[in-house]
Amino acid sequence: MLELPTLNTTPYVEAFLSIFVAMNVLGVLPLFMGLTEGMTLPTRRALVKRATATGFGIAIVIVLAGQFIFQTLGITVDDLRIGGGLILLVLSITDLLFSNLTRQPGKSDSVEDGASGADLAVVPLGTPLIVGPAAITAILVLQNSVGYIPTIVALVANLSITYVVFYFGPALIALIGNGAARAFAKVATLFLAAIAIALIRTGIVNTIQAM
Repeated sequence: MLELPTLNTTPYVEAFLSIFVAMNVLGVLPLFMGLTEGMTLPTRRALVKRATATGFGIAIVIVLAGQFIFQTLGITVDDLRIGGGLILLVLSITDLLFSNLTRQPGKSDSVEDGASGADLAVVPLGTPLIVGPAAITAILVLQNSVGYIPTIVALVANLSITYVVFYFGPALIALIGNGAARAFAKVATLFLAAIAIALIRTGIVNTIQAM
């Protein structure tokens, strides 16, 4: 009898689990809710689409040309950690100290807010939250160990999960109430600042050790 070729799923499973852990979508969800506090549900969901598309675009560029870009620019993943950490730290401090001054009721759907939402979809949501230093490192390692196809398939699967979680996650706000959601968002922003410090610290330590 003619035997059909069997598909080796091990590389796909390995790639999926590695990227899933690196992206940490459940850990990023509270940060997403904190950064988008005050936005209407349609605005949030439009932002999710742009952020996921941005993350996919960045990830595909890393898959296809990551090593070349890093070598050409003379940068490392640790440089990316430090830069991304600084951006997250500034954003979290601004949100914690000045959000009441910059956010006004009824302004979520204005033209200016739409422009800032587009920026927010790129930085920090698209990168470094969805596709950050950990995910970029995982992608660079996987493309060499399991190949391009399993890496891209695992990437698409994880970004699909990210999209679903971010799309429906903010609906929890309606269940827990506006006041509790606001307090939760502030705590999430505080953790975002801690993550930023951790990224900067790891990047500096690794850079010093590599000297």
